[in-house]
Amino acid sequence: MRACRVIGHVVATAKHPILQGKKLLVVTGLEGKNDPTVPMQLAIDGVGAGIGSQVMVSESGIAGGQVTGVKAPPVRSVVVGLID
Repeated sequence: MRACRVIGHVVATAKHPILQGKKLLVVTGLEGKNDPTVPMQLAIDGVGAGIGSQVMVSESGIAGGQVTGVKAPPVRSVVVGLID
């Protein structure tokens, strides 16, 4: 798991059918706040996070399966918790 900050969301007119109705977020690691060299990634939202939220991101297939309800989902990163 990795601590991240939500910096945006993705709007897509076409996406994998399993992801229909799911919110996709753009997150970046907390270790490099405002550092353009820290990579960004997409994560499916499992907890109702919004832009500016500090979150925990899991990169396990099991978390993706729990959010989508599919054994082998087409997603790797999932927001699994909010950080106070």
